[in-house]
Formats: sequence, structure tokens, C-alpha cells
Amino acid sequence: MRSRTEFSYSVQRLLSSRQERLQKAFQLAAKRTKKVGVVGKYGTRYGASLRKMVKKMEITQHAKYTCVFCGKETMKRTCVGIWKCKACQKTVAGGAYVYSTTAAATVRSAVRRLREMKEQ
Repeated sequence: MRSRTEFSYSVQRLLSSRQERLQKAFQLAAKRTKKVGVVGKYGTRYGASLRKMVKKMEITQHAKYTCVFCGKETMKRTCVGIWKCKACQKTVAGGAYVYSTTAAATVRSAVRRLREMKEQ
């Protein structure tokens, strides 16, 4: 029959070897894509240039944006051009892939400039 110290030593050795195996498995599983990211689902299809363009669009459409009403970073795209804040439940029309488009920013600045000219 084994002594208590021998038993605890063997259990400890078993656990440490199991822990090492888990760490190695995690390190192997953690490595994912190097460059492709979200467009890895397309594999080698459609060409590198098109996949890069799609990657840019998909990253912007899946990102969370800051809500202008509550200030929290919870604005998400629900469907094309519709953005909803999960915190304050406000729904806003925006761009298809980004919350605020460059054209909308141009219009806002033009309206602000015209309003300032009208006040003077």
C-alpha cells in the first residue's frame, strides 16, 4: 500500500501534466488568422483585392459606435442603414456600413455654416 505522501505526489504530478497538455492545446487553438480576419470565411475565393475591400466594410458594419444621445458605445447596425442603441433604445438612420457617412458630415457642417450666416 502506498503512503499518503506518495499518493499526493502522484496526484500532483498527474494534475501538472494535465495542465501542461491543456496549456499546449490552448496555445495551438488560440492561433487563428494572420491577415484575413473576418473574411477568412471566403477562403481563397474572389481574389485578394475584393476580400480586402469586403473586410473593411464588414469590420465597420459589425463595429459598435458611440450613441449621440446617451454617450455609450452601444450603437449597433440592425439592418441596412438602420442603427439602434442597446442602452437607450433610440433608432437612427445612418449609412449602410457606417453609423455616420462622410456625406452626412458634409451636410451637417453646411447646415451649421448657413445657420451661423443667417444669425449674423
